[in-house]
Amino acid sequence: MTTHKRIRKFNTRDTYPEQNLDNDLCQAVVAGNIVFLRGQIGQDLDTRESVGIGDVAAQTEKAMANVKMLLEESGSCLDDVCKIVIYLVDPRYRETVYRIVGKWLKGVFPVSTGLVISALARPEWLVEIDITAVIPEERRA
Repeated sequence: MTTHKRIRKFNTRDTYPEQNLDNDLCQAVVAGNIVFLRGQIGQDLDTRESVGIGDVAAQTEKAMANVKMLLEESGSCLDDVCKIVIYLVDPRYRETVYRIVGKWLKGVFPVSTGLVISALARPEWLVEIDITAVIPEERRA
């Protein structure tokens, strides 16, 4: 029987107090040897404070730092990333964002999808990064 491990649980009523929401979510789910991360943005996971407002590079750096931290908390790491989906609110951000993500994932070679969308959950967020990774056999608990 597989048990899913849920990391950094939260409720949207606390995360989005300005919105009338009540959803139980988490930042990462480990299902077997697969790690699914919640889309990461320029936000401090402990304080919920948005960082890099107006600065897509700073938001991307914070999102990737969050990715690294959550993967490590899940028993995985950046080298184990299999798929990345990048959501941008403006196609002009693509080069900046992809350069930064490429620096964090140098030598990893994941599959990648990039989308330009009209908005994210908060107007100050410019980029969101969605990651799926694995936990190699030798690191499984």
